[in-house]
Amino acid sequence: MTSPTAATVETQQPRISAATGAQPLVRGEALRKVFRSGESEVVALAGVTLAVAPGEMVALIGPSGSGKSTLLHLLAALDTPTSGTVYFAGNSLAALAENELEDFRSHAVGFVWQRHQLLADFTAAENVAMPLLIRGNTAGEALSSARAWLEEVGLADRAEHRSGELSGGEQQRVAIARALVTRPKLLLADEPTGDLDERNTESIFELMQRLHRSHHLTSILATHNLSLAQRADRVLALEHGLLTSDDAGFAHRASGRVAAGESLAPEGRG
Repeated sequence: MTSPTAATVETQQPRISAATGAQPLVRGEALRKVFRSGESEVVALAGVTLAVAPGEMVALIGPSGSGKSTLLHLLAALDTPTSGTVYFAGNSLAALAENELEDFRSHAVGFVWQRHQLLADFTAAENVAMPLLIRGNTAGEALSSARAWLEEVGLADRAEHRSGELSGGEQQRVAIARALVTRPKLLLADEPTGDLDERNTESIFELMQRLHRSHHLTSILATHNLSLAQRADRVLALEHGLLTSDDAGFAHRASGRVAAGESLAPEGRG
Protein backbone atom coordinates (compact mmCIF):
# COMPACT_ATOMS: atom_id res chain seq x y z
CA MET A 1 0.00 0.00 0.00
CA THR A 2 1.40 3.38 -0.98
CA SER A 3 0.96 6.17 1.50
CA PRO A 4 -0.63 9.47 0.40
CA THR A 5 1.27 12.73 0.48
CA ALA A 6 1.59 14.09 4.01
CA ALA A 7 -0.36 17.18 5.05
CA THR A 8 1.95 19.51 6.96
CA VAL A 9 0.67 21.70 9.78
CA GLU A 10 4.03 22.93 11.12
CA THR A 11 7.47 22.97 9.49
CA GLN A 12 9.98 24.64 11.81
CA GLN A 13 12.40 22.54 13.88
CA PRO A 14 12.46 23.14 17.64
CA ARG A 15 15.58 25.12 18.51
CA ILE A 16 15.07 26.31 22.10
CA SER A 17 14.33 24.32 25.24
CA ALA A 18 10.62 24.09 26.03
CA ALA A 19 11.36 25.60 29.43
CA THR A 20 11.59 29.01 27.72
CA GLY A 21 8.04 28.70 26.42
CA ALA A 22 9.32 29.83 23.01
CA GLN A 23 9.22 26.45 21.29
CA PRO A 24 7.00 23.34 21.32
CA LEU A 25 7.23 21.00 24.26
CA VAL A 26 6.42 18.06 22.02
CA ARG A 27 6.73 17.83 18.27
CA GLY A 28 6.32 15.12 15.67
CA GLU A 29 8.07 15.52 12.33
CA ALA A 30 6.80 13.56 9.29
CA LEU A 31 5.62 10.65 11.45
CA ARG A 32 4.77 7.54 9.48
CA LYS A 33 3.71 4.26 11.04
CA VAL A 34 3.12 1.09 9.05
CA PHE A 35 1.86 -2.15 10.58
CA ARG A 36 2.76 -5.25 8.57
CA SER A 37 1.21 -8.69 8.65
CA GLY A 38 2.61 -11.14 6.13
CA GLU A 39 2.30 -9.64 2.67
CA SER A 40 -0.11 -6.91 3.69
CA GLU A 41 0.47 -3.59 5.42
CA VAL A 42 -1.71 -0.97 7.05
CA VAL A 43 -0.57 2.65 7.04
CA ALA A 44 -1.77 4.02 10.40
CA LEU A 45 0.03 7.35 10.02
CA ALA A 46 1.02 8.66 6.61
CA GLY A 47 3.37 11.53 7.45
CA VAL A 48 2.04 13.58 10.36
CA THR A 49 3.76 16.75 11.55
CA LEU A 50 2.50 18.57 14.62
CA ALA A 51 3.77 20.84 17.37
CA VAL A 52 2.20 21.43 20.80
CA ALA A 53 3.29 24.40 22.89
CA PRO A 54 3.92 24.24 26.64
CA GLY A 55 0.66 24.71 28.52
CA GLU A 56 -1.64 23.86 25.60
CA MET A 57 -4.56 21.49 25.85
CA VAL A 58 -5.04 19.97 22.41
CA ALA A 59 -7.91 17.72 21.36
CA LEU A 60 -7.21 15.09 18.72
CA ILE A 61 -10.31 13.98 16.85
CA GLY A 62 -10.99 11.58 14.01
CA PRO A 63 -13.04 8.54 13.06
CA SER A 64 -12.16 4.98 14.00
CA GLY A 65 -8.90 3.88 12.42
CA SER A 66 -7.66 7.40 11.72
CA GLY A 67 -4.47 6.93 13.77
CA LYS A 68 -5.24 8.78 17.01
CA SER A 69 -4.03 6.05 19.37
CA THR A 70 -1.02 5.32 17.20
CA LEU A 71 0.03 8.97 17.29
CA LEU A 72 -0.26 9.14 21.08
CA HIS A 73 1.81 5.99 21.45
CA LEU A 74 4.58 7.49 19.33
CA LEU A 75 4.56 10.75 21.30
CA ALA A 76 4.82 8.77 24.55
CA ALA A 77 7.66 6.59 23.20
CA LEU A 78 5.48 3.53 23.74
CA ASP A 79 6.12 2.69 20.08
CA THR A 80 8.57 3.87 17.45
CA PRO A 81 7.69 5.41 14.09
CA THR A 82 8.44 3.59 10.85
CA SER A 83 9.93 6.91 9.78
CA GLY A 84 9.98 10.45 11.13
CA THR A 85 11.04 11.81 14.51
CA VAL A 86 9.45 12.79 17.81
CA TYR A 87 11.05 15.67 19.70
CA PHE A 88 10.53 16.52 23.35
CA ALA A 89 11.84 19.85 24.65
CA GLY A 90 13.92 20.08 21.49
CA ASN A 91 15.53 16.66 21.91
CA SER A 92 15.01 13.79 19.47
CA LEU A 93 13.64 10.67 21.13
CA ALA A 94 15.30 8.61 18.41
CA ALA A 95 18.70 9.71 19.76
CA LEU A 96 17.99 8.33 23.24
CA ALA A 97 19.27 4.99 24.51
CA GLU A 98 16.71 2.53 25.89
CA ASN A 99 17.45 3.43 29.50
CA GLU A 100 17.00 7.11 28.61
CA LEU A 101 13.66 6.31 26.95
CA GLU A 102 12.56 4.50 30.09
CA ASP A 103 13.51 7.57 32.09
CA PHE A 104 11.52 9.75 29.66
CA ARG A 105 8.44 7.55 30.00
CA SER A 106 8.64 7.41 33.80
CA HIS A 107 9.32 11.10 34.39
CA ALA A 108 8.12 13.24 31.49
CA VAL A 109 4.87 11.58 30.34
CA GLY A 110 1.65 10.56 32.03
CA PHE A 111 -0.77 8.37 30.05
CA VAL A 112 -4.50 7.82 30.66
CA TRP A 113 -6.17 4.99 28.76
CA GLN A 114 -9.83 4.55 27.82
CA ARG A 115 -9.99 1.50 30.06
CA HIS A 116 -8.42 2.35 33.38
CA GLN A 117 -6.19 -0.77 33.54
CA LEU A 118 -6.10 -0.79 37.32
CA LEU A 119 -4.68 -3.83 39.11
CA ALA A 120 -7.69 -5.57 40.62
CA ASP A 121 -5.91 -7.02 43.66
CA PHE A 122 -4.54 -3.65 44.79
CA THR A 123 -6.16 -0.70 46.51
CA ALA A 124 -6.63 2.67 44.84
CA ALA A 125 -3.64 4.03 46.76
CA GLU A 126 -1.45 1.08 45.76
CA ASN A 127 -2.44 1.47 42.10
CA VAL A 128 -1.55 5.15 42.13
CA ALA A 129 1.72 4.46 43.95
CA MET A 130 2.84 1.81 41.45
CA PRO A 131 4.73 4.13 39.02
CA LEU A 132 6.72 5.56 41.92
CA LEU A 133 7.52 2.09 43.29
CA ILE A 134 8.71 1.01 39.85
CA ARG A 135 10.86 4.13 39.71
CA GLY A 136 12.54 3.20 43.00
CA ASN A 137 10.74 5.32 45.60
CA THR A 138 10.18 3.76 49.01
CA ALA A 139 6.76 2.36 49.79
CA GLY A 140 6.15 5.08 52.34
CA GLU A 141 7.03 7.87 49.91
CA ALA A 142 5.00 6.33 47.10
CA LEU A 143 1.88 5.77 49.19
CA SER A 144 2.07 9.24 50.71
CA SER A 145 2.17 10.81 47.24
CA ALA A 146 -0.57 8.48 46.04
CA ARG A 147 -2.93 9.49 48.84
CA ALA A 148 -2.26 13.16 48.18
CA TRP A 149 -3.17 12.69 44.51
CA LEU A 150 -6.28 10.71 45.38
CA GLU A 151 -7.35 13.62 47.55
CA GLU A 152 -6.75 15.96 44.63
CA VAL A 153 -9.01 13.92 42.33
CA GLY A 154 -11.71 13.73 45.02
CA LEU A 155 -11.13 10.18 46.24
CA ALA A 156 -9.40 10.62 49.60
CA ASP A 157 -12.06 8.46 51.26
CA ARG A 158 -11.65 5.66 48.68
CA ALA A 159 -7.88 5.20 48.95
CA GLU A 160 -8.12 1.76 50.59
CA HIS A 161 -10.82 0.40 48.29
CA ARG A 162 -9.90 -2.12 45.61
CA SER A 163 -10.64 -1.47 41.95
CA GLY A 164 -13.76 -3.63 41.87
CA GLU A 165 -15.26 -1.64 44.74
CA LEU A 166 -15.11 1.60 42.74
CA SER A 167 -17.51 2.96 40.13
CA GLY A 168 -16.39 3.50 36.55
CA GLY A 169 -15.94 7.21 37.11
CA GLU A 170 -13.97 6.60 40.31
CA GLN A 171 -11.73 4.09 38.55
CA GLN A 172 -10.89 6.64 35.88
CA ARG A 173 -10.10 9.23 38.57
CA VAL A 174 -7.65 6.73 40.07
CA ALA A 175 -6.13 6.24 36.61
CA ILE A 176 -5.68 10.02 36.25
CA ALA A 177 -4.02 10.22 39.66
CA ARG A 178 -1.72 7.34 38.66
CA ALA A 179 -0.76 9.15 35.44
CA LEU A 180 0.12 12.34 37.33
CA VAL A 181 1.74 10.98 40.49
CA THR A 182 5.18 11.18 38.82
CA ARG A 183 4.51 14.88 38.05
CA PRO A 184 5.01 14.67 34.27
CA LYS A 185 5.10 17.69 32.00
CA LEU A 186 3.07 15.98 29.26
CA LEU A 187 -0.31 14.31 29.80
CA LEU A 188 -1.61 12.07 27.01
CA ALA A 189 -5.15 10.67 27.21
CA ASP A 190 -6.62 8.15 24.78
CA GLU A 191 -10.43 8.33 24.86
CA PRO A 192 -10.43 8.83 28.66
CA THR A 193 -14.22 9.25 28.79
CA GLY A 194 -15.08 6.66 26.13
CA ASP A 195 -16.48 4.12 28.61
CA LEU A 196 -18.34 6.60 30.82
CA ASP A 197 -21.90 7.87 30.94
CA GLU A 198 -22.70 11.50 30.24
CA ARG A 199 -22.52 12.66 33.86
CA ASN A 200 -19.15 11.02 34.49
CA THR A 201 -17.85 12.17 31.11
CA GLU A 202 -18.47 15.78 32.07
CA SER A 203 -17.01 15.30 35.55
CA ILE A 204 -13.83 13.63 34.29
CA PHE A 205 -13.27 16.24 31.59
CA GLU A 206 -13.70 19.08 34.07
CA LEU A 207 -11.23 17.35 36.40
CA MET A 208 -8.67 17.02 33.61
CA GLN A 209 -9.10 20.68 32.69
CA ARG A 210 -8.59 21.73 36.32
CA LEU A 211 -5.49 19.57 36.75
CA HIS A 212 -4.14 20.77 33.40
CA ARG A 213 -4.31 24.36 34.59
CA SER A 214 -3.27 23.91 38.22
CA HIS A 215 -0.25 21.73 37.41
CA HIS A 216 0.82 23.63 34.30
CA LEU A 217 0.53 20.56 32.09
CA THR A 218 0.73 20.20 28.35
CA SER A 219 -2.14 17.87 27.42
CA ILE A 220 -3.17 16.00 24.30
CA LEU A 221 -6.57 14.34 24.48
CA ALA A 222 -7.79 11.92 21.81
CA THR A 223 -11.58 11.82 21.75
CA HIS A 224 -14.57 11.16 19.53
CA ASN A 225 -16.66 13.49 21.71
CA LEU A 226 -16.84 16.68 19.63
CA SER A 227 -18.43 18.80 22.36
CA LEU A 228 -15.49 18.04 24.66
CA ALA A 229 -12.94 18.56 21.90
CA GLN A 230 -14.22 22.04 21.15
CA ARG A 231 -13.51 23.06 24.76
CA ALA A 232 -9.78 22.43 24.35
CA ASP A 233 -7.39 25.21 23.35
CA ARG A 234 -7.00 23.72 19.90
CA VAL A 235 -8.47 20.88 17.87
CA LEU A 236 -6.43 18.74 15.47
CA ALA A 237 -8.15 16.29 13.15
CA LEU A 238 -6.82 13.02 11.78
CA GLU A 239 -8.28 11.41 8.68
CA HIS A 240 -6.77 8.46 6.82
CA GLY A 241 -3.56 8.80 8.80
CA LEU A 242 -3.11 12.46 7.89
CA LEU A 243 -3.41 15.55 10.06
CA THR A 244 -5.50 18.48 8.85
CA SER A 245 -5.53 21.98 10.29
CA ASP A 246 -9.11 22.49 9.03
CA ASP A 247 -10.52 21.92 12.51
CA ALA A 248 -13.87 23.60 11.97
CA GLY A 249 -14.36 21.84 8.65
CA PHE A 250 -13.70 18.44 10.14
CA ALA A 251 -15.99 19.10 13.09
CA HIS A 252 -18.77 20.12 10.71
CA ARG A 253 -18.38 16.96 8.61
CA ALA A 254 -18.11 14.77 11.73
CA SER A 255 -21.25 16.33 13.21
CA GLY A 256 -23.06 15.49 10.00
CA ARG A 257 -21.95 11.89 10.23
CA VAL A 258 -23.13 11.65 13.82
CA ALA A 259 -26.50 13.15 12.84
CA ALA A 260 -26.74 10.49 10.13
CA GLY A 261 -26.21 7.79 12.73
CA GLU A 262 -22.54 7.02 12.04
CA SER A 263 -20.45 6.56 15.17
CA LEU A 264 -17.09 8.20 15.69
CA ALA A 265 -16.36 5.87 18.58
CA PRO A 266 -13.03 4.03 18.37
CA GLU A 267 -12.98 0.49 17.05
CA GLY A 268 -9.75 -1.43 16.76
CA ARG A 269 -6.63 0.55 16.02
CA GLY A 270 -7.45 4.24 16.41
